[in-house]
Amino acid sequence: MRFAVFGAGAVGCYFGAMLARAGYEVVLIGRARHVFAISQRGLRFQTPESDELVSMKATTDVSAVACADVVFVCTKSTGTLEAATHLREVLPSHSIVVSLQNGIENAPLLRERLKQPVIAAAVYVAAEMAGDGHLLHHGRGDLVIDDSPEARRLAAVLHEAAIPVQISPDVNVALWRKLTLNCAYNAISAILMQALEAMPLRDILRRTMSDIVEECFAVAATEGVTFKENVSEFVGEIERTIPPGQLSSTAQDLGRGKASEIDYLNGTVVRLATERGIPVPANRTLYTLVKMLEANAAH
Repeated sequence: MRFAVFGAGAVGCYFGAMLARAGYEVVLIGRARHVFAISQRGLRFQTPESDELVSMKATTDVSAVACADVVFVCTKSTGTLEAATHLREVLPSHSIVVSLQNGIENAPLLRERLKQPVIAAAVYVAAEMAGDGHLLHHGRGDLVIDDSPEARRLAAVLHEAAIPVQISPDVNVALWRKLTLNCAYNAISAILMQALEAMPLRDILRRTMSDIVEECFAVAATEGVTFKENVSEFVGEIERTIPPGQLSSTAQDLGRGKASEIDYLNGTVVRLATERGIPVPANRTLYTLVKMLEANAAH
């Protein structure tokens, strides 16, 4: 099975590297500076326990997906429509597309525009690009994916590459769980520019996160999604599972002067809540603050 990673950021590089280490053919499609570094020396794959170079093909040419059996779409949610436009021109009919992205709307968007099967995945990996062609992995690296014949075949391969995969009969629940985690943590991490363990006033923080989670639960319920935990248990799970030192992806984006995915995180909750007459003041406040930070950075 041959793999292409469309969007060779931290998530794409992590899963691409895991597959390449297991002997699978992988090509990364990304920005020129990362592609140049990886082509010259391989991907530097650094973890708390190891530091190695992983050899993979890398290119800026989208047509490289033409040889792939599986294409991981790992772009920011802001780039999903553009990714679909590029892929539909060159993607083989036999390929499987897997959305490894934040948010709940990427897989449906890809399905609207592509003829190939699209697998939705909730992604749990703490990683960042520490430099050109340099992946810093803080922890985790597991997926929750759709249940389908294509997904089952893919899961078997991913297990061989030491990538834990859970097949879910209702992946929407998994996607809403990940969205709720992102809403409760990402914007706060971005506003403070801190990882969770460094944040002060944890009791106050916990109450704020609880408000955010409660609002997400209310909006999710209108989508037919319910959670097995109560709000307090969910917040406790967030605190237990975010690895030390991990700035949120929103914080990483703002730190680099880039637009974040906030429109597809707290922004999605605000939009759905507005349509349905549900008050979400905590999510709306975080969404507004991050949008203001983005606007200030653009000037």
